[in-house]
Amino acid sequence: MCTLWMCIVLNPHCKSEQKCVWLRQLRRWNSVDVCPWEDGNHGNELPNLTHALPHGNPDLSSRPHRTVFTRAIEACDLHWQDTHLQRVITHDLCTHTHTHCPHDNHGSGGALFDTRGWPLWHEHVPTACARVDALRSHGYPREALRLAIAIVNTLKRQQQKQLQLLRNHKKELLHKGMTSVTNMEGWVGHPLDPIGTLFSTLLDTGRGDEEGGNTFLDFSGSMCSAKRSEPHLFPAQHFLDDGQSFVALAVETALIGLGQQRVMPDGLYAQEKVCRNEEQLLAKLQEVELNDALVKIFRKQAVFLLEAGPYSGLGELLYRESVPMHTFAKYLFTSLLPHDAELAYKIALRAMRLPVLETTAPSGDLSRPHHIVSMVPNRYPRWFTLSHIESQQCELASTMLTAAKGDGRKLETVLESIQKNIHSSSHIFKLAQDAFKIATLMDSLPDLTLLKVSLELGLQVMRMTLSTLNWRRREMVRWLVTCATEVGVYALDSIMQSWFTLFTPTEATSIVATTVMSNTTIVRLHLDCHQQENLASSARTLALQCAMKDPQNCSLSALTLCEKDHIAFETAYQIVLDAAVTGMSYTQLFTIARYMEHRGYPMRAYKLATLAMAHLNLSYNQDTHPAINDVLWACALSHSLGKNELAAVIPLVVKSVKCATVLSDILRRCTLTTPGMVALHSRRNSGKLMSLDKAPLRQLLDATIGAYINTTHSRLTHISPRHYSEFIEFLSKARETFLMAQDGHIQFTQFIDNLKQIYKGKKKLMMLVRERFG
Repeated sequence: MCTLWMCIVLNPHCKSEQKCVWLRQLRRWNSVDVCPWEDGNHGNELPNLTHALPHGNPDLSSRPHRTVFTRAIEACDLHWQDTHLQRVITHDLCTHTHTHCPHDNHGSGGALFDTRGWPLWHEHVPTACARVDALRSHGYPREALRLAIAIVNTLKRQQQKQLQLLRNHKKELLHKGMTSVTNMEGWVGHPLDPIGTLFSTLLDTGRGDEEGGNTFLDFSGSMCSAKRSEPHLFPAQHFLDDGQSFVALAVETALIGLGQQRVMPDGLYAQEKVCRNEEQLLAKLQEVELNDALVKIFRKQAVFLLEAGPYSGLGELLYRESVPMHTFAKYLFTSLLPHDAELAYKIALRAMRLPVLETTAPSGDLSRPHHIVSMVPNRYPRWFTLSHIESQQCELASTMLTAAKGDGRKLETVLESIQKNIHSSSHIFKLAQDAFKIATLMDSLPDLTLLKVSLELGLQVMRMTLSTLNWRRREMVRWLVTCATEVGVYALDSIMQSWFTLFTPTEATSIVATTVMSNTTIVRLHLDCHQQENLASSARTLALQCAMKDPQNCSLSALTLCEKDHIAFETAYQIVLDAAVTGMSYTQLFTIARYMEHRGYPMRAYKLATLAMAHLNLSYNQDTHPAINDVLWACALSHSLGKNELAAVIPLVVKSVKCATVLSDILRRCTLTTPGMVALHSRRNSGKLMSLDKAPLRQLLDATIGAYINTTHSRLTHISPRHYSEFIEFLSKARETFLMAQDGHIQFTQFIDNLKQIYKGKKKLMMLVRERFG
């Protein structure tokens, strides 16, 4: 929309009356509330940047934002009557030098001709390129081409002046450690697409795609259609120096625009437009086949980009909010690599920077009004395309890693750059995986140097994600162990020695040490007995350290890993005992106790079970609690060990369990067999059963009866008719327990009588009780 209306109002033969009509219409549309904004999101507050005539419309400059019509309204003040402009677009080759030409009347401070005698055109670049677009759109390709060449020559001359200026002030800039942005409006991603216009104008001419060469401009006011003496395909000597080509000039123009240091605009639409236009321009560049002449241009522009300071996005110092150069640098790298590898790496390594994510980035010199428009310094920007930018940074790094395979020095340099400039753990992990894949291709031996780079990147990922949540963390840990295995046994030993900087205790025991001690790893590394023992020793040491740091989650893994070493196993067991009093839950202790029983240590299992019971508390209504099976198992274990062990565990059960059904189940199991006479595998033996009238079962029986009484009263407090039948069944189970006591019948009868008296108001329920129990 913006470009279309610029082309309309910049028609070289547009009458002033027609322009006034357009201006009124544009202003009417511009004032509508729903008029689209130029940046598609939040309008910027830049003043009129066309640098046209000094008398502008004050109403426009006070608007809080710019619409898609603002530039066209501003362009209505532009004209084609400038003498030098007419000379530029109507003459093929100027034979005069700038010393014989009139002085510049535009206030730009630049000469009208360069040292070769070619005309220059000093105007706000997007506006000048809009003139080119307008000329092409209205059927004047020759004139558009002449103006495009003049603009490009001006840009190239400015490059040389900027480089000379920078060299004179380089020490001062480096000493300050800060830079400035020379253009708040970048050319790539600009609403008028100036670089794209110049590129297509020059490239289409070079390919012979232009049409409409039979008309030419006559600034006397008429448009002629007579046949021209020039052929349809423009001869290069009419427009260029010897040895130049339109394609080469188009490529150089694109490189100049893409390498410009420019501020990332505000708003999602504007930021996406910057990325999209850059990718479109690079796609067109990739269609151009490189030859020796173009490679020479690439080298020249690459050197300038490295040395041009604040004028280049690849300068030594970079403004914090500059548009990153990753995508452009990747193209330069792949193009230059076969011809000048050192220069290619210099470009790519310089482009790896992303200062917007640096906490100590240079603040930037934003106080020079002749360079930029004033804005608030040091604000943290909202980069909506940051994820895309980081992925492009990752792609650039991956490209360098692939190209550097086999070159240890370059790999080390690329690794340092990645570690310094990439701040996303996910992207570093991707690079580590990429490097691993490249290093372990099936058709060749593993590249050990690249494997080490992959491992270093993996270690950095571990350090970055150690204290932060990352849903891929387990995958990362497993991959790192795999990578270290490929590198060799010393790498595995190294990560186990420094585990506390890389892994959580749980990860170190359950993933790292377990994988290291697996048969698969031993076979993969072709270890001898001595190496196996050394690796196992490191794994056991790691397991014990983790168990001491996090006994709740690592004790069982530590015991498992230390099974084959008596001293280490005893140490792990002692760590469990020390932590059992305060640092571990009953669930963890029961799990370890069952493990001990499985390993053939019943007394140790019993000890841990009693410790677990001390942490347990089952209330009267928790008859489906998950710990019930553990309690039953602990009682069965104690019963199998003997009367003393059962006598010791029953007080713990009575104290911890208040659920009547669980207590009655335990009581019934204890009365079926003789303590100590039933092995763990249920081999029966003759012996005397324990009496319910004596300790320790008497205490358990009394506790069970008391639990039934308490549970009954609790249930009757809030009971509904639909639960009556369930309650009667509960009383039936209670009677079975009561009857296990010597005077149980009398106790139960008294209990029922008390219920009838206390809850006589619940007539229907009491009637059911009388029917069942008398």
